[in-house]
Amino acid sequence: MAEPIVLRPDAIPARQRGGGAKTIPLVTRATGSTSFINGITIFAPGAAIPMHFHNCEESVLLLEGEAIAEIDGREHPIRPGDVSFIPAGVPHRFRNVSETEGMKILWTYASIDADRTLVETGDCRKIDDEHHAPIAE
Repeated sequence: MAEPIVLRPDAIPARQRGGGAKTIPLVTRATGSTSFINGITIFAPGAAIPMHFHNCEESVLLLEGEAIAEIDGREHPIRPGDVSFIPAGVPHRFRNVSETEGMKILWTYASIDADRTLVETGDCRKIDDEHHAPIAE
């Protein structure tokens, strides 16, 4: 059985995701989770992640900033406190609409084996693999 833990995002190194985004892994297999994973992604002004989908359900909470959630071909303006639910296999992405302010989301995947498939290239990677990328500067 896993031990309880309190995570402090400001003490966890962020990992570059590319495109002006970096991620702080929080609850993962490494912390002892057996059923879900989550983390925080920080977007630079104007940054966006590529259109993608997952093999499991995802929920995203906008913590800071102004964003557009593109989900299954529709754009949804979101503000801090808004939460999305995205079923498995549904293409989506998040964009920071501000050219001057950062944006921050908290994401949760309904599986520790969550993966991300990029729509444009078909490239598929386990979310956990991103947590082993070089540390952001």
